[in-house]
Amino acid sequence: MLGGGRMREMTKKFLEDAFAGESMAHMKYLIFADEAEQRGLKKLANLFRAIAYAEFVHARNHYRELGKIYREMAENVQQCIDGETFEIEEMYPVYNTVAQFQQEKGAERSTKFAWEAEKIHAEMYKKAKELVEKGEDYPAEKVYICPVCGHTVEGEPPEKCPVCGAPRSAYREFSV
Repeated sequence: MLGGGRMREMTKKFLEDAFAGESMAHMKYLIFADEAEQRGLKKLANLFRAIAYAEFVHARNHYRELGKIYREMAENVQQCIDGETFEIEEMYPVYNTVAQFQQEKGAERSTKFAWEAEKIHAEMYKKAKELVEKGEDYPAEKVYICPVCGHTVEGEPPEKCPVCGAPRSAYREFSV
C-alpha cells in the first residue's frame, strides 16, 4: 500500500482481475458440480464444490484487500443495489436488444430471464437496506428461486413461474 492506505494502481487492477477470475471459476465449478450430480457422478460433484469453495475463499480475500467489504452492512447492501440497478437499467436492456437484433433466441431468453429476476432482487435489497439501517434483519424466512429463470419470491412460490412457466415444484427453497 502507498502512504495513506491507497493501493498502487497496477496492484489494484491485477487484484480486481484476480477477483473476477476467481469469481468466474467459483461459478463455473458450481455449474459443473450440478452437471456431474445430474449424471450420477457424486464424488466428482463433491470435488467441483470443494474447489469452488477454495475459489470463493480466494475471491473473498482479494475483495477484502481491495477494501470492498464494509463494516456497515448498509454499505455492503448498497453495492448490491448498485449492481442490480446497473443490470436492470443498462446491461440487460442492451444485451437483450443485441440478442434480438442478431436473432439469438437462446441469448435473448437468457438475458430476459436474468433481467426480470434482477428487478426483484433490486427491490429486495432496497428493503434490506432500510431494515439494516434500523438495526433489523431481513424478515423473510424462506426465499424461493426458479431454477430455470431465477425468478425470486419470498414466502411460497406461485403455482407456475410468471417468467418461464416452470411448476411450483421446481422452485428451490432457501430458508433460515
